[in-house]
Amino acid sequence: MTLQQTAPRATIADVAREAGVSKATVSRFLNHREKLLTKDIALRVEVAIAALSYSPSPMAQALKRGRSRLIGLVVADVTNPFSVAVLRGAEKACQEAGYLLMLFNLGNDSRRESEAISALSAYQVDGFILNTLGRDAKAAVQAALHGKPVVLVDRRHRGMQADFVSLDNAGAVRLAANHLVEGGYRELLFISEPIKNVSSREEREAAFRSFISDSVSNVADLQGRTFESTAEDPQALDDVLRELRQRAGKRLAGVVSSNAVVTLRVAAAMARLGWQFGSDVGLVGFDDTEWSPYIGPGLSTIEQPTDELGRIAAGCLIERLKGAAPPPRQILLSGRLVPRGSSVHGVT
Repeated sequence: MTLQQTAPRATIADVAREAGVSKATVSRFLNHREKLLTKDIALRVEVAIAALSYSPSPMAQALKRGRSRLIGLVVADVTNPFSVAVLRGAEKACQEAGYLLMLFNLGNDSRRESEAISALSAYQVDGFILNTLGRDAKAAVQAALHGKPVVLVDRRHRGMQADFVSLDNAGAVRLAANHLVEGGYRELLFISEPIKNVSSREEREAAFRSFISDSVSNVADLQGRTFESTAEDPQALDDVLRELRQRAGKRLAGVVSSNAVVTLRVAAAMARLGWQFGSDVGLVGFDDTEWSPYIGPGLSTIEQPTDELGRIAAGCLIERLKGAAPPPRQILLSGRLVPRGSSVHGVT
C-alpha cells in the first residue's frame, strides 16, 4: 500500500510568482485594497489564487489586524460537569460575538496554571477566562502582564483585581443545609475536595460552619462537621460515612456534597456500604447533572446557573475587548434547590 502525499499548501509567495507580481501586491488584493491596483493586475492575482486554491491563514490575518478573535479559557478540571457546562455557556456567547474559544485543561494540577497562560498567549489570544484552582497567583498576574483582560469564574485569585463571576456560594450552602434540617436531619456532614487555597471551596465550607453555628440556637440537637475527600482514598470516605451514622444514633444523618465529583464519590461509597440515599443517609449535592435524577431515588441538588455564568463571563471579557473599562465587577448568581428522594427520609 502506498501513501499519497498531500500537496503543500500554497503561500502568498506562490500566488505572487504565479501572477507575476510582488507579495505586497497580493497582500493589497487580499486586504480588499483593489483600488490601489489596476484592473489587469487585480484579475491576474484573482486567477492565480483560484488556480492554486490559495486561502490566507486566519491567524496571520488576525495578527495583522492586531486581534486574533480568540479567547483563552483555562479550566481546572474538564471532567467536572460544572466546567463543561460553563464552557458551553461561554462558547455560545463568544460565537454570537464572533470569537472562538481555545480551551486548556489543568487536570486539577495547579502547577500548570502558568503553563496554560503561556501556551494560550503564544496563540495571541485577545483575553482570558480563568476557571482555575486559583493557587498560583503569579499565573493570573502573568496574563495581566501580557496586557490581556482577564475574567475569573468560580475561583478568586488573591490580590487580583478583575471581573469575577460566580455562584453565591454562601446562599447556596444555606439553601442546601436548611433543606436537610427542615427534613428532620440533625447530624450533618459537609464533604468537599481538598479545600486550602481554593476560594469556592473555602467559601462553601465557611458558609456551612456558619449555618451550623447560627442554627443551633433554634435546633438544639443539630451538629455539623466537614470532611475533605480525595480520589486516592475511598476507604476514608467509607469510614467517615460510618462515623456519621454512628454519631447520629437515632437522629437522621445528612450530607452536603460540594460538587458533582464529590457526589459521585459519595454515591460509590453508599454502594460499597450497601446503603440507600434517603433511608440511610440524606444528601443534597451541588450541581444538577444529567444523571442526578437516576441515582437511587433521585439526588436532591443545588442547580448552578452554569450557562448564565459562562455567558456573563464571556460578555464581561468581550465588553473590555471593545474598549469598556469599568471598575472590576463581582457578579454573584443564585443557585436553585432541586429536591428529590435523596433528601426525604424513608424513600428508597
